[in-house]
Amino acid sequence: MVRRYDPGRRTKIIDAALSVIAADGIAGLSHRTVAAEADVPLGSTTYHFGSLDELLVAALRRCNENFVQALRDSGAFAVEAGEGGPEVDLAEELTRLLDRWFAGERGAIELEYELYLAALRRPALRPVAAEWTEEAVELLSRRTDPATARALVALVDGVCLQVLLTGGTFDAPCTREMLARIVDGGVRAEGGARTGP
Repeated sequence: MVRRYDPGRRTKIIDAALSVIAADGIAGLSHRTVAAEADVPLGSTTYHFGSLDELLVAALRRCNENFVQALRDSGAFAVEAGEGGPEVDLAEELTRLLDRWFAGERGAIELEYELYLAALRRPALRPVAAEWTEEAVELLSRRTDPATARALVALVDGVCLQVLLTGGTFDAPCTREMLARIVDGGVRAEGGARTGP
């Protein structure tokens, strides 16, 4: 039997895993369900991913890349392209990104957070979950100090979780105000002009 070379098969399997998780949750994920979704032999999934944890790590990494790429492409960080940068209001830009994210397919956001929170019970996912935080902090630190960047990432996570868990709608004006308070507080603290607690 001649084995056909398929360089895109690994990607196809990751995409299929994301589809299975989106439809049935992590509990529905198995090599068999992913192979069926990807329309590949069962042996292909076990060849590329020796365990379900390996497959989940790849799926979470893919989700991480999507959000971090959206940050990179935003006006607040487009200094390399000769546009945006420091004159773009950071709180405004983050609010715009979140607003656009929530205006899209909510299932995609739920999928990303389901994988992200799976790290609570699957230690193999924790380093990848931490990668997302570190990459986001690194990007935000181009515009503010690292402590403020971490506070912004924590607030973004908190806002997203509250909207997802309550089934509510994204409140852009309120989010923008909260983000601005963190950004402004970081600027004051960095400049030494902050007074009080």
